[in-house]
Amino acid sequence: MLKGLSPLLSPDLLKILCAMGHGDTIVLSDAHFPSHTLGPQVLRMDGIAIPELLNAIMPVWELDSYTDKPFAMMQAVPGDTLDMDYVRLCSSIVGRDPGYIERFAFYEEARKAYAIIHTGETRKYGNILLQKGVIPC
Repeated sequence: MLKGLSPLLSPDLLKILCAMGHGDTIVLSDAHFPSHTLGPQVLRMDGIAIPELLNAIMPVWELDSYTDKPFAMMQAVPGDTLDMDYVRLCSSIVGRDPGYIERFAFYEEARKAYAIIHTGETRKYGNILLQKGVIPC
């Protein structure tokens, strides 16, 4: 156990976050996401909601300041809607508004991610992509 860190930051998750380099991406996927079929390493965190996980990650994470969408969410398909309370909650935790990525384009981005953290989030379109930045001097 480490002092000052959320217990949600397991040794496996800390290793992933630490090993990632500038520009690498990580996906926080909802429970419905096809995590294991997309290719990157998958860390299962079933039973954990994405806002809880964001609250644990963001104090030790720097978003990439050299890109337009260091925080992106999956866009709803036509005819569906996003849970805007969820979007606002995640935005407040991350400290900025998200960019949006079309569903199949999001899957393609997930294929290139360093890792997918498969959560127990049950909200539809609950998926988030984060791009790692550098810690300012």
